[in-house]
Amino acid sequence: MKTVLRLLIPILVLSSCGPLSLYYREGESVSRMQTETTKCQVQALKDVPVANQVRQSPPTYWPGRTYCDGRGRCYRNPGWWEPGRVYTVDVNKGLRNTVEAQCMAAKGFRPVSLPPCRQGVKSRVPAVRTSVFPPLSTESCFVKFDDGSFQIITPGQAG
Repeated sequence: MKTVLRLLIPILVLSSCGPLSLYYREGESVSRMQTETTKCQVQALKDVPVANQVRQSPPTYWPGRTYCDGRGRCYRNPGWWEPGRVYTVDVNKGLRNTVEAQCMAAKGFRPVSLPPCRQGVKSRVPAVRTSVFPPLSTESCFVKFDDGSFQIITPGQAG
């Protein structure tokens, strides 16, 4: 259990360092965006259902090695085949994502990706969850809260 926690904690920390990708429309409420995103995801899943295919990567051959001792006698270990990894691919995922994005575009939303705010930016602004999307600039960034909500900060603007 301790090993699992040691592996999980860095993953959680690193995942909070990545960009925030979401659909955006200035002046729209975050809750409306979330509702519309869910509707578009459900519709995309109906239009382009999951189509999983089981695949296997190619096997790998590891050649044997020859070992010689101090008396000049040599021994050869045989080579072996390592089977390929078996995995599943949803071949419709890309198309489903495109259908979802088109649905959101029809509702006036566009995808954006914001970087996490640096500590200096976070410390100058009070922590307030974003409920309505503010105007964005090239300096816009985000702060993620423990409950999954976020705050979009545009330096030089309130909010």
